[in-house]
Amino acid sequence: MSDQPSHWKVGLILMAGVLSASTAAIFIRLALEAVEVNSVGFSLVLAASRLTLAALFLIPAWRSFWTTQFQRSALSYSVAAGCCLAVHFASWVTSLSYTSVAASTALVTTNPVWVAILSWLWFGEKPSLKTGLGIAIALIGSLLIGLGSSGGSPISNPLLGNLLAVAGSVAVSLYFLLGREAQRRGLGISSHIVLTYTTAALVLLPLPLFFGVGYVGYPSQVYLWIVLMAVFPQLIGHTSFNWAVRWISPTLVTLTILAEPVGSGVLALLFFQENPGMQVVFGAVVILVGVAIAALGTTPTAKNTK
Repeated sequence: MSDQPSHWKVGLILMAGVLSASTAAIFIRLALEAVEVNSVGFSLVLAASRLTLAALFLIPAWRSFWTTQFQRSALSYSVAAGCCLAVHFASWVTSLSYTSVAASTALVTTNPVWVAILSWLWFGEKPSLKTGLGIAIALIGSLLIGLGSSGGSPISNPLLGNLLAVAGSVAVSLYFLLGREAQRRGLGISSHIVLTYTTAALVLLPLPLFFGVGYVGYPSQVYLWIVLMAVFPQLIGHTSFNWAVRWISPTLVTLTILAEPVGSGVLALLFFQENPGMQVVFGAVVILVGVAIAALGTTPTAKNTK
């Protein structure tokens, strides 16, 4: 059993993860603009390529995978987490073709609700009153951002995009909880993510072909954005979150991720001149207040059993 990391270490790694994850929507939009197309097929190309590159970067981790002692059930949890991650990316990346960056990221990060509900039903981890209050406040902030971010982007079907973002939120909530269980059963973080990312890549890779879309023939900058997606939001962002759920409550981790729309909104302003407006700025403040309240009411450590 590994030593419990300090709260400062957990906080700093989570902060790095949130900052890295905030770049995902920006890189996706830049890739979409480079090909001047908003199609489901190309969105799936981006999702599959991101996971495939991340899995390829982690090939050296397979050597330690075979020397790690873990319960056989841990493999099932990691594979299932990978399938949920594939669903998350397929739905969320596609949502960015139909709705704004701020609205999509606000809705896809509503996972504290789903994580809290699933943790209660699955593990009996009933959230405290203060945590519930913080979740409610943070989600109000997300709603404010979503409702106040309709301008400044090529939106073709906001309702469809928003529904896809919510579907992605539910899927990623399951992904985090399954990942925690895999690590509780002995899989180290490197072994877990290499299996999870590889599974997600294998699920996503054939999907664009069903829409008549391939992986070659795009402008060179598209491949640059894909590489950056694999490195920053995936390898740094998602790996940080997966590591953190072993040590602290998954609800608290997903609450921290609610700060992602704030970072994405700032970057969208710089890159796309998407003026967030006062409602979005106020929503960002509300999110941070909610996260702080929930953090004070959430048990700081998660059980680490095998």
